[in-house]
Amino acid sequence: MYKIVKKRFLTPTICLMDVDAPRMAKSAQPGQFLIVRTHDKGERIPLTVCDYNREEGTVTIVTQIVGASSRQICHLNEGDSFTDFAGPLGQPSEFIHMSDSDLAGKRYLFIAGGLGTAPVYPQVKYLHSRGVEVDVIIGAKSSSLLILENEMRSICRNLYICTDDGSYGEKGLVTDVMRKLASKGERYDMGVAIGPMIMMKFATITAKEIGLPLIVSLNTLMVDGTGMCGACRVTVGGKTKFACVDGPEFDAYLVDFDEAMRRQGMYRKIEEEADHKCKIGLN
Repeated sequence: MYKIVKKRFLTPTICLMDVDAPRMAKSAQPGQFLIVRTHDKGERIPLTVCDYNREEGTVTIVTQIVGASSRQICHLNEGDSFTDFAGPLGQPSEFIHMSDSDLAGKRYLFIAGGLGTAPVYPQVKYLHSRGVEVDVIIGAKSSSLLILENEMRSICRNLYICTDDGSYGEKGLVTDVMRKLASKGERYDMGVAIGPMIMMKFATITAKEIGLPLIVSLNTLMVDGTGMCGACRVTVGGKTKFACVDGPEFDAYLVDFDEAMRRQGMYRKIEEEADHKCKIGLN
């Protein structure tokens, strides 16, 4: 059993938890994910590693209530335990394997959409620890859905925030900020975009316009998380890849986003029905 040692809501629907998992904390790397189950008959839920503390033996996860299983996770409290907390899984971010000399002088731009801020955070934190200059764009529908602003501000060079409704930061989309930075002469060696699939698609189109190499994380496609179910199949560079075992990060220019979005919507009706049952106490 994996005990929840800390819990707090970042927004009314987004919950952060620190979970006691010493072995995972010892080996986790930015870009990887894990699988949780709330009980022995619970659904396997893949969640990206948000942070880890090797000394304290804890791993941080962030969950947004969007369906039945995520609702069950967020209803757990400090002192409760997960039945399963398996990982780390997937491939770590590419820069983990780069030497200090390879990273020296590099500049990164991270584009985080909504809950995508959570998996962006450990990557920025890691690069900051290696002395790499990082700028971050965080986009959300409104101020009520922004997370980890202060934590991100403490480890990046510049933080740009935009909201669809203009309730906080700059009114507009992350792609608007990308274009403005390019027009001001800001240049980056690599970009990383993590968030809703539609955001990553248009971030990729914009990156091509401004000449920015881009990596995207397809973590939202995953279901089983081991490659057995095949639900996260996606075409990358004309070849079939599995987001969970080959990724979750890929060269954005090679991803078939239209196919990925179609696949992502396959289980939406089933999930909505399960969430309705969860709300009225049938699950």
